[in-house]
Amino acid sequence: MGGIVGVVSTRPVNQTIYDSLLLLQHRGQDSAGIATADGPYFNMHKAHGLIRDVFRTRNMRALPGNSGLGHVRYPGFGASKSVDEAQPLYVNAPFGITFVHNGNLTNWRELHEALFKVDRRHINTNADSEVLLNVFANELQHATSRSEFAPDTLFEAVAAVHRRTRGAYAVIAQIANYGIVAFRDPYGIRPLCLGKLETESGTDWMIASESVALTGCGYRLVRDVAPGEAVFIDLHGKLYHQQCAEEVVHTPCAFEYVYFARPDSVLDGVPVYDARLNMGKHLAEKVAKNLRLGDIDVVMPVPDSSRPSAMELAARLDLSYREGLIKNRYIGRTFIMPGQTVRKKSVRQKLSAMALEFKGKNILLVDDSIVRGTTSRQIVEMAREAGANKVYFASAAPAVRYENVYGIDMPSPEELIANGRSPDEIVREIGVDGLVYQDVDALQTSIQSLNPRISQFEMSCFNGIYVTGDIDHQRLARMRQDKAMVQAGEMSGSRHQDD
Repeated sequence: MGGIVGVVSTRPVNQTIYDSLLLLQHRGQDSAGIATADGPYFNMHKAHGLIRDVFRTRNMRALPGNSGLGHVRYPGFGASKSVDEAQPLYVNAPFGITFVHNGNLTNWRELHEALFKVDRRHINTNADSEVLLNVFANELQHATSRSEFAPDTLFEAVAAVHRRTRGAYAVIAQIANYGIVAFRDPYGIRPLCLGKLETESGTDWMIASESVALTGCGYRLVRDVAPGEAVFIDLHGKLYHQQCAEEVVHTPCAFEYVYFARPDSVLDGVPVYDARLNMGKHLAEKVAKNLRLGDIDVVMPVPDSSRPSAMELAARLDLSYREGLIKNRYIGRTFIMPGQTVRKKSVRQKLSAMALEFKGKNILLVDDSIVRGTTSRQIVEMAREAGANKVYFASAAPAVRYENVYGIDMPSPEELIANGRSPDEIVREIGVDGLVYQDVDALQTSIQSLNPRISQFEMSCFNGIYVTGDIDHQRLARMRQDKAMVQAGEMSGSRHQDD
């Protein structure tokens, strides 16, 4: 998972990209990078850490140019700690391309082998993003070997990428001397939107993972990049677009609305804040059926993404709403922290409980989701230590029972607390007096009611249905094995020894 941005402007773009990445920092804190184009030359700086730590004044001065890309990342499938896997990525042929990607390819292993054996391209890391970059570069090279570079030639290359790749991908690529192209997979699993800013010198364009990156930098949200569509903006600010996929089934990721996206973003025509309010409305109905409302004194959110749902739930059930868990905003999001030990340690650093709000009360805690259960268990312990009489728990998302292969680094099924456990067993595991999960249908309705044109959602972590159609239990087992090998360092540098 990550956040991406691309800008074509009449002015230097380094500060604009920096500012937009700050607005996307919630999408990843592992690494950050910016690549700009200054005439025929690319300038790039990337490193591990937060935006504010990666970029200093000297780094910004070394990023001249009126077009560029930016990326924030948290490590997903098969990722290592090497800065080589930080983005943007670069290849020098054809033309010179810098590249940022959000998502995950499900057939990256097969593509890697084909790139080596057939296309004779070298892949230097275990990152599927580098595989996707080389697929795109290879197809662009084929297309432009038959005719000069033009928008139609570029769209032909994107269409070939769609035919070869499987999985989730939102991409922005910068092509030296020509401009920026952006495209989404045919399912539109990961978000991508387009914005513009009219200036005295002409039109500036921005493409980003979330609308908040656009509006926060003064751009107007024009629309979302459609699933399977490619958008090309040349260096003069002229925009071209074309549908490049043969079959399109719009299936955005539901977990974006539950957890990842900022509440002030609009994704695929759906205001995230309103979707979370709807989740609270439906969750209230489920709570009313499954818990004794007279036993609940206070509804309390686990900050921050569950706050709209908790507020709406409390209002619907006419229950008192209080803020009793205070968040330290200088600690990263625990769900996307690598390593269980770090995650456990960070929860206590991240949240503190105000005893005054807990003592002697029956508390209903509302969280956006429950994944491993580690964080939930510790929060319940904190509530009891602060003096809570009874602690109930409600999840705005359904039970997470399956792993995600489209860019969210879900744990293996064995690590998911809801996998193979009954509701009563989960209650005992996290130490609560009662537990309520959102229903899958209710989650879909919460989002779909805000944009009825979306007929389905990617909800594999809840229902085990993988929309790309290339995932089964055997493939999942192989992917887990590959991931374990990558993390152990067994595949790095040795993948082609059997060729």
